[in-house]
Amino acid sequence: MSDHYYDAHDLPHFPDIGNNAPDLAKKFFEWYGAVFADGALSAREKSLIALAVAHAVQCPYCIDAYSKDALEKGSDLDQMTEAVHVAAAIRGGASLVHGVQMRKHTERVGM
Repeated sequence: MSDHYYDAHDLPHFPDIGNNAPDLAKKFFEWYGAVFADGALSAREKSLIALAVAHAVQCPYCIDAYSKDALEKGSDLDQMTEAVHVAAAIRGGASLVHGVQMRKHTERVGM
């Protein structure tokens, strides 16, 4: 038994989420597959985006899945690392820009 919440061995069981709602799961997985197919963006580019988003939302299962997927689709560690830095920059910028809200609030309360 795992001694922490995240267990990498759980990832292959993701499809089981549909066991009690098969119609919804079928729709989700069909849509999910279509999203990651080649389109205006290549499947490799989408995998890098997914890897970056996985880091931004801090999903360890997604990080594992899209690290593997990005490598399988031809990305290298430099590209993957750069994608993670993009996610970190956006996440950091989003935190900082909320400082504008803080500044406006302190002006309203007279500090």
